[in-house]
Amino acid sequence: MARTRIQAAERPVGEIFSDAYRFSVPRYQRPYAWTVEQAGEMLDDLLTAARCAHKLEDSDPYFLGSVVLVKEEGVADAEVVDGQQRLTTLIMLLSVVRQFLPASFAASLNRRIFQEGDPIKGTMDQPRLTLKDRDQSFFEKQILDGEGVSALEKVATAGLTDSQRNLVLNARLFRGRFAQLSADECRRLVSFVDGYTYLVVVATQDFDSAYRIFTVLNERGLNLTHSDILKSEIIGQVPSDAQDAYTATWEGEEEALGRREFAELFAHIRMVYAKTKARETILKEFRAAVLSRVPDPREFVSNVLVPYSDAFKAVSRASYQAEEDAEAVNDLLRSLNLLDNTDWIPPAISFLSRHGGDQATTLAFIRNLDRLASSMHIRRVDVTQRVERYGRVLRAVERGEDLTHPDSPLQLDDDERSQTLKLLDGEIYTVVRLRLYVLLRLDSTLSSGGANYEHPFITVEHVLPQNPKADSDWRALFTDEERAYWVHRLANLLLLTRRKNSEASNRSFDEKKSGYFTGRSGASPFPLTSQVLHQPKWTPEVLQQRQGELLSHLKDLWRL
Repeated sequence: MARTRIQAAERPVGEIFSDAYRFSVPRYQRPYAWTVEQAGEMLDDLLTAARCAHKLEDSDPYFLGSVVLVKEEGVADAEVVDGQQRLTTLIMLLSVVRQFLPASFAASLNRRIFQEGDPIKGTMDQPRLTLKDRDQSFFEKQILDGEGVSALEKVATAGLTDSQRNLVLNARLFRGRFAQLSADECRRLVSFVDGYTYLVVVATQDFDSAYRIFTVLNERGLNLTHSDILKSEIIGQVPSDAQDAYTATWEGEEEALGRREFAELFAHIRMVYAKTKARETILKEFRAAVLSRVPDPREFVSNVLVPYSDAFKAVSRASYQAEEDAEAVNDLLRSLNLLDNTDWIPPAISFLSRHGGDQATTLAFIRNLDRLASSMHIRRVDVTQRVERYGRVLRAVERGEDLTHPDSPLQLDDDERSQTLKLLDGEIYTVVRLRLYVLLRLDSTLSSGGANYEHPFITVEHVLPQNPKADSDWRALFTDEERAYWVHRLANLLLLTRRKNSEASNRSFDEKKSGYFTGRSGASPFPLTSQVLHQPKWTPEVLQQRQGELLSHLKDLWRL
């Protein structure tokens, strides 16, 4: 029996998208799932790294992660076991940036995107990356083809699969960002990605071996965290006769939070002090931003670690304690913890550590923070802009500025309020990370705090189906244009405590109300869904009125 060989090597992107590899995404892989946030973060990181050195040739190598392949040595065909999202986004970036570069650069990029055909052998140009069957044709036509990229703004996303929608939205994001750069900046980025951006390519001949490698690379063991290393450094500087006491304090805070959250705490404390996005390791930046300002180890433990740890526990577990307004604050904290990011936490713990005893002021701050965080979530503000905004909030908190003033970074301006409301009035269902959050916030508002969201499953369902059958009553009630307009909007959505059922989704309105939208009790735990159950019919007129009412609730909630 032949021995399995594992090959691992660092490769620059220029070598990865070469004739040495012909990547394909196998059927068992999930579809392309990166959203504009992840794609935007990758672009931001690449742009930042590309600008670090004055001369490109002085740039430090930038590591973009690893890919795991099933690949025979000496054979180009490579099945992607891990790294599909990264490879797809990279090749999309190269495809989109072609339009912003001179012809010579664009031609060179074509050779990274396509393996050139050979007229003598009768072969055609072939994409260097092939996605799953259902997406490949769309990928080639709209993303890899230059004319397709030019026409992206005209592509209607309503009828696309989630993966195709992600491809379109990410490519549009790249186009918008590259349009803001100069030709020189685009050239520098491309050269940096091609020659200074590296992936570790791990290849083996069979799937079982590749999958084992993937599992090991992604397994979460109990490795040393930056908090463990900092503990050793900081406690080691405490006089020996006091080390036991400070060690007990440190370990008490770690036990109260748990190992994972305690490690996260140090990243949040770094942000409180640095007020900028991390560019280096947390360990390196923590030393530079925090320990340089609080060099005394006893002062750090007593005046930084303990108050921020206690504030973080209150924030992450919605366990703020006060004689008044505690439940209102904790309701807002529970809502903030529903977000798909934790960038809001540093301002929260900074404020609580300073003013947590002032109950009314704390409630006002958390209410404004929820408004800002929710608006940025709805507007899909990317991580770089988000962190910059929270950095300004942190400065305002630190300086004791009036956080209620209209010009405060904690407040929304007219344009931000308008954009937020416009997006809430749009096809909210098509934004996967947004739809459940908005509906849960809306439902909570309707319940006045009486709803329970501790269910194994909470899903978002359509009332008017996405694809009703040709002989369905829905076809008589809604024209194709009306259905296309309303199907993904707020008014047509509700919450269920069960997994979605595609067959039940297409039933008539009365059939849905009598069984699918209710539990065994014949009722729903969600006010949003109960409203639908009380409707005798479901028509465009009902949706129009409902949309206005629901938007009004959200306007009041976030003062839009």
